[in-house]
Amino acid sequence: MNPFNYNGGVCVAMKGKNCVAIASDHRLGAGRLTVSTDFPKVFEMGPALFIGLPGLTTDSLTVVNKLKFRVNLYELRENRKIRPHTFKAMVESMLYERRFGPYYVASVIAGLDPETDEPFVTAMDVLGAGEVNEPFAVAGTAEESLLGLCEALWEPDLAPEDLFETLSQVILNAVDFDCLGGAGATIHVIEKDKVTTRTIKTRMD
Repeated sequence: MNPFNYNGGVCVAMKGKNCVAIASDHRLGAGRLTVSTDFPKVFEMGPALFIGLPGLTTDSLTVVNKLKFRVNLYELRENRKIRPHTFKAMVESMLYERRFGPYYVASVIAGLDPETDEPFVTAMDVLGAGEVNEPFAVAGTAEESLLGLCEALWEPDLAPEDLFETLSQVILNAVDFDCLGGAGATIHVIEKDKVTTRTIKTRMD
């Protein structure tokens, strides 16, 4: 089986007006066997910076631990919070270092720049290749469904509450067609002065 699909899972991030949101489902599987319905795939890297790592679970946990170490080292050395563009370069470098024996993860980064409050969203593949300044980014087993729904539902300058509703509809409808994802979802809406985390229900079969 494809190692990217073995444990299942989806992740999607989306820009709004002075805010950004990132969401992932809760299912952890072993093929089509569901092992857990409460497994996080989005991890906090800073006060307004998150990364989603759907893919092979063991690699996801390895990557997030290495990234936390590198972020802490950077902030101690530079005496400032890491910016999303800098964090993106850090992730790209770490993934490309392992190009001959890669981590089987797809990365989705969402955050607000601590200096300009500009929303930042990007996704990258197993080698760290990605795009910047896209209005939304997707990864995981339901990638095609997520991308189509984002293109249909996203609008410019969404307010935080509208961004939450849009992202909820995107992930709810995407996992309905994906037997490797689902079991609920968590959505983080990141604003300048706060992060709002909500859990929504999806199909549980």
